[in-house]
Amino acid sequence: MDIWFATNNSHKKKELEAILGRKLKIPVEEGISFDPEETGRDFFDNAMIKARALYNLLEKKDAVIADDSGLCVDALGGRPGVYSARYGCENGKKLTSLEQNLLLLNELGDASNRNARFVCAMVLLLDNSRFFAAQETLEGSIVKKSEMKGDGGFGYDPIFLVQRFNRTLAELSSDEKNLISHRGKAGNILADLLYNNRI
Repeated sequence: MDIWFATNNSHKKKELEAILGRKLKIPVEEGISFDPEETGRDFFDNAMIKARALYNLLEKKDAVIADDSGLCVDALGGRPGVYSARYGCENGKKLTSLEQNLLLLNELGDASNRNARFVCAMVLLLDNSRFFAAQETLEGSIVKKSEMKGDGGFGYDPIFLVQRFNRTLAELSSDEKNLISHRGKAGNILADLLYNNRI
């Protein structure tokens, strides 16, 4: 069974392939134009929007996995949250990951409460009436600008400190990250369904 991943992000594809232990197809690599409008109120809503949008584009109705994830910072009232990928976007122009990280650090300033979490909602859509979903988190905190480091991972990883390792997510190996991450934990729940004939 082919499985599609409703993203054009090759970093996320590589990460989820490692978690699931299998190859995935993504739209951009298969010549499919895919850019659904993420209008959901929460991570699950957006994951389902993406899953259904891609499923409806496929001629052969294979299974689709979609996720929506983001960084929620307590001192910022849970922002950027579902807007993590579009954080700081003005007039349709998206900031680079570095620009988003610096914007968030500047907005957070010297706040003493730096608690934050990554959230991932992941959906496995088998057809228009049957799906499985999992939502997981990774708790941590936001470092100060002088402590931003690491060149692994992507997005907000260089500013997110994982207390268990006393390192940022960007400093962890892929295996370490997949073991503890929000996407790793949600992906493993769906992997258990796929590989243990529970679907």
